[in-house]
Amino acid sequence: MTSLSTPTTARAAVIAAAAVLAGILLAGCAPEETAGSAETASPPAPEPTPIATVAADPSASPEAAVRIPTDCRAILSAEVLAQLEDVPLNDPAFDPSGPQPDGSLVCVWADPAADTTHLTTTISRMSRGPALDLLNALADDEDFTCYTPDGGTRCEKSWENETYPVVDGRTLFWRDDLLIDTSYSNLAPAGYTDAVVASLFAS
Repeated sequence: MTSLSTPTTARAAVIAAAAVLAGILLAGCAPEETAGSAETASPPAPEPTPIATVAADPSASPEAAVRIPTDCRAILSAEVLAQLEDVPLNDPAFDPSGPQPDGSLVCVWADPAADTTHLTTTISRMSRGPALDLLNALADDEDFTCYTPDGGTRCEKSWENETYPVVDGRTLFWRDDLLIDTSYSNLAPAGYTDAVVASLFAS
């Protein structure tokens, strides 16, 4: 897992979006991610694309454009599933998991007997305002790195576990009023977030 960009760059990417919310609509091309870990990405360009470009048509209904899946395996590629082959999915010990009453999906990859190894992804609806508040807080207060790949906005950070000699982290991707929020400890399959994004937003 490569090192992340500086907080200053992350803050610039998120603050640029706030200006767009005031009424300025900018268009640009989001940089493509470098192949590798789902939770690792190449540094953003010197002048990151504003967050506002994540929605090409603000009046469009996100429910009509993107459906939240109900199958945690179906959102992953064969390559990613192979890396999770021996990891239990949605064990009853980690309820709630799977499809939720509010329409969200919670996927918990973890063995109940393991002390720390786990990966949890929640896919849910989140409108632009609350999403910007969340991403701004992560960039400003928690030093997350934020940039704009795949027509959306991605924020991520990794750190050393306080108890075990492993790496923990969190990656979020927001686009079209849909939030993919993944937290992990000692389990970051290569291409994980990329696979989820590709599955949900396939053209």
